[in-house]
Amino acid sequence: MAENSTNGIYIPPVLAPFDVSVTPPGSKSITNRALALAAVAGGRSVLSGVLFADDTLRMIDALHALGITAIVNEPEHRVTVEGSGGRFADITADIFCQNAGTAIRFLTALCAASTGRYRLDGNARMRQRPIGELASAISTLGGHVNFEMADGYPPLTTGGGLTGGVCRFEQVKSSQFISAILMAGPLANADVEVELRGAVTSEPYVRMTLEIMRRFGVRPVMLPGLTEDIRLIRIAAPATYVGCEFAVEPDASNASYFLAAAAVTPGSRVTIPGLGRESLQGDVLFADVLRQMGAELFMDQASMQITGPKRLGGLTIDMNTIPDMVQTLAVVALFADSPTRIVNVPNLRLKETDRLAALDTELRKLGARVHTTVDSIEIYPAESYQPAAIDTYDDHRMAMAFAVAGMRIKGVRINDPQCTAKTYPAFFTDFFAAVNGRNP
Repeated sequence: MAENSTNGIYIPPVLAPFDVSVTPPGSKSITNRALALAAVAGGRSVLSGVLFADDTLRMIDALHALGITAIVNEPEHRVTVEGSGGRFADITADIFCQNAGTAIRFLTALCAASTGRYRLDGNARMRQRPIGELASAISTLGGHVNFEMADGYPPLTTGGGLTGGVCRFEQVKSSQFISAILMAGPLANADVEVELRGAVTSEPYVRMTLEIMRRFGVRPVMLPGLTEDIRLIRIAAPATYVGCEFAVEPDASNASYFLAAAAVTPGSRVTIPGLGRESLQGDVLFADVLRQMGAELFMDQASMQITGPKRLGGLTIDMNTIPDMVQTLAVVALFADSPTRIVNVPNLRLKETDRLAALDTELRKLGARVHTTVDSIEIYPAESYQPAAIDTYDDHRMAMAFAVAGMRIKGVRINDPQCTAKTYPAFFTDFFAAVNGRNP
């Protein structure tokens, strides 16, 4: 059993291998995309497997503020949404997004495409997270975003509609800006063309957005670009999303902590049903990262399984496409037999916290040697580690990743474990069950 204290939660070291099957709650990324599109679809949508956590509850609250009927059934993980059939109502609405990046970014674009006056804001950290690139993209499509305080940061007001046109993204800091424009595209008065130049951070999330749009009846067209580095996406507008029945997959990001737990515990095995090669989520690729380090991986169309090896090897890897997995990998790297270097992840400094700085600080507390640059981190394993109280910076992924460290290092305490409520309120209950050999 874990020991709770007023300062946090202690992680008991795992004494024996375990073999469990874990199904994490629904994907936050899919849930918030599906909720947003159901809200502007024609007719009724029934979403199953929905995640109920801070970020998704902020989206549901926002939809209510926008006049959308969303009937919540938490015990059955279901939400029934009566869509607006297009734009949001011509009203004045005040929307508070806390620190939910998907909520404020997707809704900023959808509200910009609508004719009311909408104010969007968040907590202190959200007011430090830039959204100016999205505002610029909205402007190129004929929309308007006004910032109340610092230019390029919430709080903001928007509304009035989008005329359409061409929107270009190059070296964009967040794929969520691209997804937001894509989702709002059908609500414009004329066709929208999105041009992507060069590499896109977290590009699998863009592909996720396009697939979810298709499931709601809008089919963006991929056009040939002038070069291999230019991709064009055309969205016919105005068009209407169509309400549907939509099943949300388990969250691949949250599955990573259980996969990592098996990888660092020789002879342990974790199976994740519902996530496999056909997943919409790019973060399923993390399982292959563990394979490259020496773990045994089995994956079919609808499930994956990791078995912990006798030894893990370090590696150098570009994590630009799956940056949310960096914290998990950084902790796994503690138990490799050679250094691990994670590169090309500059946007980690713009997340719930500056994740590169947070990792640098907390890994050093445990006794690791760490080298961090503006867009990379290198972890040098130590022969032994020391107890530490891990600060989590109000970042759910810090808490969940360092729980894996506590399995192997005696005396690890996770401060503010409640921050996991952002995406996985029952994480520690499920984690302790799994590493003690009980299916959550």
